[in-house]
Amino acid sequence: MSTLRQRKGTKAWDATQEDQQPQEKHRTPEEKVQSGRIIWKSLSFTVGGMTAVSLGLLTSFYVATLHENDLWFSNIKEVEKEISFRTECGLYYSYYKQFLHASSIKQGFLELIYDNRTESMRTINILERMNVYQEVFLSLLYRSLPIRFLEPVYFYIYTLFGLQAVHVIALYVASWLLSGTWLSGLLAALWYIVNRIDTTRVEFTIPLRENWALPFFAVQIAAITNFLKPDLKPFQKRLTLLAVFVSTFLFSLSWQFNQFMMLIQALGVFFLDCFDMLPAEKVIWLYVIQATCIQLVCVLQFFNSMILGSLFLSFIVSALIARKLQKNLKTGNFFTRLRRLFLHLLLVMCSTIIINGSIKKILHLQSDEHVFKFIKVKFGFGITRDFDANLYLCEEAFGLLPFNTFERLSETLLFYAYAGTLFILVIAAVVVVFQNLSGSASIPPVDKQGRVRIALKPGTAYNLMHTILFGCLALSTMRMKYLWTSHMCVFASFGLCSVDVWELILKAVHLYTPQRIKVIRYSVPILIILYLYYKYWPRVADEMSELREFYDPDTVELMQWIKSNTPKNAVFAGSMQLLAGVKLCTGRILTNHPHYEDKSLRERTKQVYQIYAKRSPKEVHSILRSFGTDYVIMEDSICYERRHSRGCRLRDLLDMDNGHIMDGPGENEPDLKPSPFPRFCDEIKRDLPSYSTYFTPVFRNKTFHVYKLAKKK
Repeated sequence: MSTLRQRKGTKAWDATQEDQQPQEKHRTPEEKVQSGRIIWKSLSFTVGGMTAVSLGLLTSFYVATLHENDLWFSNIKEVEKEISFRTECGLYYSYYKQFLHASSIKQGFLELIYDNRTESMRTINILERMNVYQEVFLSLLYRSLPIRFLEPVYFYIYTLFGLQAVHVIALYVASWLLSGTWLSGLLAALWYIVNRIDTTRVEFTIPLRENWALPFFAVQIAAITNFLKPDLKPFQKRLTLLAVFVSTFLFSLSWQFNQFMMLIQALGVFFLDCFDMLPAEKVIWLYVIQATCIQLVCVLQFFNSMILGSLFLSFIVSALIARKLQKNLKTGNFFTRLRRLFLHLLLVMCSTIIINGSIKKILHLQSDEHVFKFIKVKFGFGITRDFDANLYLCEEAFGLLPFNTFERLSETLLFYAYAGTLFILVIAAVVVVFQNLSGSASIPPVDKQGRVRIALKPGTAYNLMHTILFGCLALSTMRMKYLWTSHMCVFASFGLCSVDVWELILKAVHLYTPQRIKVIRYSVPILIILYLYYKYWPRVADEMSELREFYDPDTVELMQWIKSNTPKNAVFAGSMQLLAGVKLCTGRILTNHPHYEDKSLRERTKQVYQIYAKRSPKEVHSILRSFGTDYVIMEDSICYERRHSRGCRLRDLLDMDNGHIMDGPGENEPDLKPSPFPRFCDEIKRDLPSYSTYFTPVFRNKTFHVYKLAKKK
């Protein structure tokens, strides 16, 4: 009987191939194009993501190298490393050092919660008063991880430099989300780097609170931008909301000015909601997340008085209540809606003021009154001799943004791109607002007459409002420019790479074609990137090769003398900035310090500063001893200050507050009178009996003079 078998060397017949081959042969061109698009998108996403991470890491390396080259940080002594953390930076770092040296984690927390060395004759809760949870977290990490080969100070500064990578990646992603191309993110990151002088100061003010907070702020902006996309799937929406929540919480926990930044953000969301430019549901989500985060921070900070009495919380409550009461806000014709919007705005403003005033009156809160005094005087709502307000007003950092900032930003083409994008989108936003208020938002994009209705995506509208509000803040207060300039990089790069922006421009000049937009949105940013590389890469290379060295022998000598020649429980008085360094380098007790967000501390600081006023030695001794002072440090740079003009020197502020005529030629207010005593900081150096009875000189160098106070009154 014969059988059939498969021939050797030939392929067995597979009936399924017969079915599959025709299918493969007959794949439609659309399917092939779709498959190619998926592959291209995956490849583009991978390349864009790798570029973002690479640029973030390069930025971290860049600022770390600048810090090392500027100070020769790896070669200087420990006391010099600590002195390099100037002013309030040294105060914050001291708590990291303190927690590390605690005998146990529990003891570390107890020393912070019941601190009696930061302010003499007082026990304060550092976790309630200051935003130092990041120092606590880093201390816990260092104690837990097997990294003892790395000095604690390097673990600290490398963490901050690492956060710069997070910051740059977040800016990159935000620009990418807005424009739809990672080329925009690349340009945003490069602009951030080449404009380093105006976008960050992390390399020389490492522990400053804003250097912790701003990376999380950038992440929050990117997350909100993604959240406002209309086509999010449920899982994507939940994930994005989690990102918004975590970034908002970490930002709020890191900075004492969180409530003011959140208030500005909430105002932006409020205005966009009023003009129907954001989905109502998402507006409520943003309000709830912001309020929840700030309340969590309030609990973690043991019900911090500045947060409890913040305008932000009062505003959120008012906005939600008003929204509930005025359900017909977005109905009616143009003038009806305008009238309702005006009443809505009035209701929210009045209820915010009433709620906030009631809370402050019931709880007797005055922690942030110096901020409102500063704002009041800065914008011309009355002239005051208030010492605290003038102390801020006379500092350059709290003045108007200098014009040379725009000159530097223009050299990199950033400001030109930003101004052009802003101009176009503001016009578009005004048109959209008019359309929404007129009830024409429901009209199709192109009506029967061929007229085009302008639209603005929610993410674009949010970022436009964000940049306008924070731009106003930066223009009025130079210290806040870093909130604006970093977002300026995002906004400008988005404008150059955005299909929507170029479409508005080309349609306005009747040159619109899809092909032309594709060419322009890629060619313009590429040309700018090449320009930045050609012009600024040699400059960056020079910066990274320039070597300097930390040199402050007088301060080093002072700290070493204090540590060697004074008791561990000695109490020191002096300027806020110097005493932060005294606490960090020596661990001695202070009378005052630079964290100014407490009314009683502000009063105490003004009293301690009488050492630079025209007061009698007996009065000064009595004031200092009332705070338990054992030693007072006086600085020639303050006593004979020339950095500020007349009227803004510390001694002038004290003279005016005390009702005394200021030194030097110039006008004085009519009610100021001559002081019966000479200036204390100058006269004490003559060692007259009236002074030596109360003060004994114990240390002196070219910069500092230290006196020991007599115990008797």
